[in-house]
Amino acid sequence: MSKMTLKSTVFMIATVALAGTAFADHHGKVYGPFPVTVKDYKGKKDNSVSYSGQIARHVLHDSLKKLAGKGDGGKNAAELEAQMLSYFNGSDKDLPIIAPAGKDGFKVKQKTVNEISKGKNISGKFYNGAMPAWPGNKSGKDVVLHMIKQASMAKKGFDAENGYDWGQLISKFTMGAMMYNQAVDNYLDEKLSADKKPNNKPYKDGAAYTGKEHSWDEAFGYWGAPAHTLSLSAKQAYGIAKQKDAKAADANGDGMVDLKSEFVFGPAYYAAGADKGGKTNYLPTIMTAFFEGRKLITSAKGEALSDEQRNQLKAYAATIESNWEKVLAEATFKYAGSVYKDIDKMAKAEGEEKAKAYRTYVKHWGELKGFAMALQTGKNNLGETAVELNKLVGFGPVTMDNTYVTGVDANGNFERKRRLGWKDYKLNMLKAQKLISDKFGVEARTNDATADLAALAEKINAVENAETD
Repeated sequence: MSKMTLKSTVFMIATVALAGTAFADHHGKVYGPFPVTVKDYKGKKDNSVSYSGQIARHVLHDSLKKLAGKGDGGKNAAELEAQMLSYFNGSDKDLPIIAPAGKDGFKVKQKTVNEISKGKNISGKFYNGAMPAWPGNKSGKDVVLHMIKQASMAKKGFDAENGYDWGQLISKFTMGAMMYNQAVDNYLDEKLSADKKPNNKPYKDGAAYTGKEHSWDEAFGYWGAPAHTLSLSAKQAYGIAKQKDAKAADANGDGMVDLKSEFVFGPAYYAAGADKGGKTNYLPTIMTAFFEGRKLITSAKGEALSDEQRNQLKAYAATIESNWEKVLAEATFKYAGSVYKDIDKMAKAEGEEKAKAYRTYVKHWGELKGFAMALQTGKNNLGETAVELNKLVGFGPVTMDNTYVTGVDANGNFERKRRLGWKDYKLNMLKAQKLISDKFGVEARTNDATADLAALAEKINAVENAETD
């Protein structure tokens, strides 16, 4: 059998086997500990699993999102920007964990980032390719730096004039530009080749884990799922992320939630959010692929992986990548539907209620835009799909005077030089949902409004035809 045929066969087997997996089938399958397999290891560790650096970056991300809402409209801009950059770029100081922080009924074990892992940052792991979805033709890293600066000047992270919720934009984009990108386009891609981080050598001198073991662990860390995920329901995993189910989180029963191994972070949270509707199994499918892949690497007992083993590992990686992409697509689909519904709510509201409805609309648009951008940071070049999605969603939402951001000037100020009617923008949201459905085959389909597409398009065409008669 040829290598390509073998790879295709293993991929098909792995995908079929994992796609219908239920949580209840996996009690006892915990991600670690796995034994040390490094040849001639001289240390005292008996567990080769290590992904604390990735968890530290999740905490930096969550804290950064929280800080994005701390602006007072300008007076504390310089101080806030410096603080946000300390969480983005890393700091010599031991930064306090701003989020997820413990609360009554949900005690978190760690109080500072260094308690998880020292010397970590987001910036060094951030996608730096072109990001045409944002005005100014910036790289991914420059986009998020622009967002951080804008957030520091906004009041509570909200730019009503241009329609931006900076916390949502920064957070959702980072879920793609750091977590997703690093996992699928680095650790589960280049580092699975035979000559990169081989399994018959330690990852670095003195390490208790081999090259392949640690590369796989690092990818798992970016996924953000607790080690005991396969004993949890989607509802329980979702509740842990919301800090509402400490009992389900506390796997070792010590009365605390250890962020290193017991908490649910962004990507895994959105998988659980899709799964709790009962139509999908993204979280157990991805978790099983990670677990089985790690078990396969461990089974090599510190020897170099054979071509057959690496092909099987690549099949598990392909399952992780394709399902992770669908999780991001599901979130993009969901928030396009939210924006569509929000426009109707704004039309019916008056006074203060209208202002509140607009604030919710901007929040949902930030989530939509952030996830749409996140989708464009993976291993796959989305090509025309990305171009069309960026066109439909825009650089900014339609604002209260029907203008929307079309670009930035030389000083980085946003320009709004065009107008769009609310019905037209609603149609864009439905077209975005259809595009995502056609391209990614989403199944949870939360907030699905595509049934309205034909009728709304017909209504708009009728109005346009009447105006030209």
